[in-house]
Amino acid sequence: MRENTLTIQINKPASEVFAFYIDPKNTPRWLDSIVKEVTNEWPIKVGTVYRNQNKAGTWNEYIITALKKKELYELISRDGNYHVRYTHKPISDRSSELTYYEWVDTGDLPEPFTKEILGKLKNILES
Repeated sequence: MRENTLTIQINKPASEVFAFYIDPKNTPRWLDSIVKEVTNEWPIKVGTVYRNQNKAGTWNEYIITALKKKELYELISRDGNYHVRYTHKPISDRSSELTYYEWVDTGDLPEPFTKEILGKLKNILES
C-alpha cells in the first residue's frame, strides 16, 4: 500500500484537537509505537523538525512542510519518501472532522495508520 486515508469525527473543536496532536509531549499518549517526541523549536512553523523515538530505540525525523493553524499540518520524513497530512474541518462549535493522509513516493507504507490509532486519539480528547 502506497497511501492511506482515514477520517474520524471528534467531539472537540478543531482548535483543541490541533493543539493536542502538534504538541510533542502528547504523541506517546496516543501513538503506542512512540515513546518520546521532541521538536527543535516552539512554537512550530514550516521547517520545524520533529524527532521521535520508537520502542526499539530508533529515532526518526520529520520536517513540517505545511502548516495552517487549526486546519492543516503536513510533515515529510528526513529522507523525503514518507509524507503525512492532517486536515481539519469544523462540523460545529463542539466537533470537528480529522482526515489523516499518509503516503510514500516509493515502496510501501511500512506501518500504515489504523482506525484504532485515531480512535485512541479521539478517546483521549473526548474524555
